Amino acid sequence: MTPPPAGPPIASVNPTTGELLEAFDPLDATAVEARLSLAAEAASTWAHTSLDDRALLLRTAADLLDGELPDVAHLLTTEMGKPFAQAKGEVAKCANAMRWFADHGPRLLAEEVVPLGSGRGAVRFEPLGPVLAIMPWNFPLWQVIRFAAPALLAGNVGLLKHAPNVPRTALFLEDLFRRSGGPTGVFQALLVGTDQVPAVIADERVRAVTLTGSVRAGRAVAAQAGAVGKKVVLELGGSDPFIVLPSADVERAVSVGVEARVQNNGQSCIAAKRFVVHEEVAEAFVEAFVERMSSLVVGDPFDPGTEVGPLVTEAARDTIEAQVEDARSRGATVLCGGERVVGPAGVDHPGFFYRPSVVTGIAAGMRVATEEVFGPVALLTRVASAEEALAVANGTEYGLGASVWTADPDEQDRFVDGLEAGMVFVNGMVASMPELPFGGVKSSGVGRELSVYGLHEFCNVKSVWRP
Repeated sequence: MTPPPAGPPIASVNPTTGELLEAFDPLDATAVEARLSLAAEAASTWAHTSLDDRALLLRTAADLLDGELPDVAHLLTTEMGKPFAQAKGEVAKCANAMRWFADHGPRLLAEEVVPLGSGRGAVRFEPLGPVLAIMPWNFPLWQVIRFAAPALLAGNVGLLKHAPNVPRTALFLEDLFRRSGGPTGVFQALLVGTDQVPAVIADERVRAVTLTGSVRAGRAVAAQAGAVGKKVVLELGGSDPFIVLPSADVERAVSVGVEARVQNNGQSCIAAKRFVVHEEVAEAFVEAFVERMSSLVVGDPFDPGTEVGPLVTEAARDTIEAQVEDARSRGATVLCGGERVVGPAGVDHPGFFYRPSVVTGIAAGMRVATEEVFGPVALLTRVASAEEALAVANGTEYGLGASVWTADPDEQDRFVDGLEAGMVFVNGMVASMPELPFGGVKSSGVGRELSVYGLHEFCNVKSVWRP
């Protein structure tokens, strides 16, 4: 007799139309056990594979992504709704990152000699083993690769519990590393429900956990991992400030600010969410910013003219709508947008669209003042001084990224020093790149991804002394 499914189906739904694409039954306990056993076997082999061979795996995967770029981008757009051009950019970015780690990782993982007064000291970077990655849907390829590339190069193996609405992407990633020549089990997708995750974390074969997601999810996973003494890396979102001061290039700040707010349909943890504008330039900035946000084309993400596609799910659209309505009911002013949109398929299949919006008059007690706003809604606050701008920017529980716009070098230094964030970009949009560490402070998480720091997160940093 076939055992019953482990839980409700894991469903891929097209956010442009709301139509079901495909559904998968979660893996049952027997299937999960088989994958954990395979991961443990692969870990013992992969840890002793040469760095050159590990780098070759990443280069081969990068070549496959390059060769299949339009098809992979089509998968991302269909499954989570990002504009097709942005999906193609995400695929290319993943290939570039894997090549960066393949090129630079062996040097960064080399044994370090430590001068000592007596004896010989060294530091080695050795893999931990199977790492469970609990990943979100918004960058369904990039979020995984920025974990997988350094972790696999370091000699670990990956177990991916992807977001339940992007199962096709999860299975594609498993197949990508299989086709790239890694040993069986070097990277596996776990199509499991949230209720199955604690048992996987507790399994002694899993040596570490990384999660990108909400603060609530991160704290739950941290507690579960901490109970069994396992390393965690957490990236838990942000409410990034975009600060515009009097000496800023306002025209450029408007252009970049709009892109920073609506990239990926506004669904990015490092999107500019709170626009903190000095009153000396507020009138010029707000007029141009609202005009540009109002003119953005919302529609079919496969249409080259579309600038903003759908939100990922009906629930995500409803959350954004409720946050804006809460602010409006408490006295905020909606300068543009503030409403849902019927998608290109019409009222029978309206999709999950929301018009790009600008909201001002933010006050304590409003949901938007304390919650991450994960959609194309910009929150605008005017300030009278740089001191007030810094206080407003730091006035949330989050501390992921921040963008500050000023031509004054002293002011730049002041904000770089004073902003409570893991990343500060001066006169530019916050972005992720393999050369720089990615992560935050306060409730935005612990640990770092990317760069040498991300490469070492899932290593046993072993001290060695010899006489």
